[in-house]
Amino acid sequence: MEREICYEALCSHDSRFDGKFFVGVSSTGIYCRPVCRVRTPKLEHCTFFDSAAQAEQAGFRPCLKCRPELAPGSYVLEASADLARIAAREIERSCGNEESLVFEQEFHVTPLQYRETCRLLLAKKLLTDTGLTVLDVAMASGFGSLRRFNVVFKERYRLTPSALRKQSLKKQQVHDQFTVEVGYRPPYRWAEILRFLAGRAIPGVEYIKDDAYFRTVRIKEYTGWIRVENREERNTLAVTISASLLRVLPQVLARVRALFDTDSDPLVIYAALEGMRDIDVKLPMAGLRVPGCFEPFETAVRAVLGQQVTVKAATTLAGRLVEKFGTALELGVEGLHAVFPDAETFAQVDVDDLGSLGIIGARARTILALAELFRSGSA
Repeated sequence: MEREICYEALCSHDSRFDGKFFVGVSSTGIYCRPVCRVRTPKLEHCTFFDSAAQAEQAGFRPCLKCRPELAPGSYVLEASADLARIAAREIERSCGNEESLVFEQEFHVTPLQYRETCRLLLAKKLLTDTGLTVLDVAMASGFGSLRRFNVVFKERYRLTPSALRKQSLKKQQVHDQFTVEVGYRPPYRWAEILRFLAGRAIPGVEYIKDDAYFRTVRIKEYTGWIRVENREERNTLAVTISASLLRVLPQVLARVRALFDTDSDPLVIYAALEGMRDIDVKLPMAGLRVPGCFEPFETAVRAVLGQQVTVKAATTLAGRLVEKFGTALELGVEGLHAVFPDAETFAQVDVDDLGSLGIIGARARTILALAELFRSGSA
């Protein structure tokens, strides 16, 4: 990385560079985000890194003020089944040597080192922001045991999890829910995202209220709910999660990032759209995002239902699917009472069953074919 260019970006504290690189400071042994508001170190004390994992492998520990775990784009999103199968085939072919080399060339750390950094940063976030027990933090972050977590945390960050907890000013109590933050690069046109999602919200599964997004969640055998709100002053989304989803927390956060497009760079997108003015494209203001997918099968079914009908009609049909085939939940959250039927559910469904809901034959057959692809792992 060009030291002078990175240093100029560091001195600007510009949010455009947040998550694009990290800086390790030799005089303190700490690494920071480029938006950190502590006194800017001298250039000779700075080492610049592409990723948090690279900074940690160089022996730096994360800043407790700017909190690198909140930087946008600092986590690897949940891999799709298709990518996982491709990776498995390649590993079988070469025992992983070539893949590790490619990964190291891109991130300058091994896959295992990168994964460990992701786990540690998630643990740091939970210790700082929630009242979860240290054991729960260890399990939610993917560590196999409390002992292993304590050893790795102390080796890497030079303090124990309990010591970090004592330094936190937040005293969020965990009963049946807890809240963590997901960072993004501003600007973020939150109202437009909510307006889009509100028009497509599946009754019983998701809804928008009080400037927040609510939805039910099912990942593996775990079910629960989430609420997502914008904290514009911190450039983060506050994600409140039911405690029942603690064991699949990384997957939940990955899906939130995908749904709300938090890792994109809105100014780069806007600059590209600005170049299209000559073809008379109506351009949005900077800060618009592309709403993504929270649950792949649900989104695929929605796409089929939406063919040649209005958004409202497709949403009505999706709601009927939930009412008849969805799994009912008692969550104690107004407006949320079921999860969308998964692909396995449709193994017991035929075209006539779907037809009784007002879904025409061609779309019913397509939905059943989609379900089979998801069940077989081909989708």
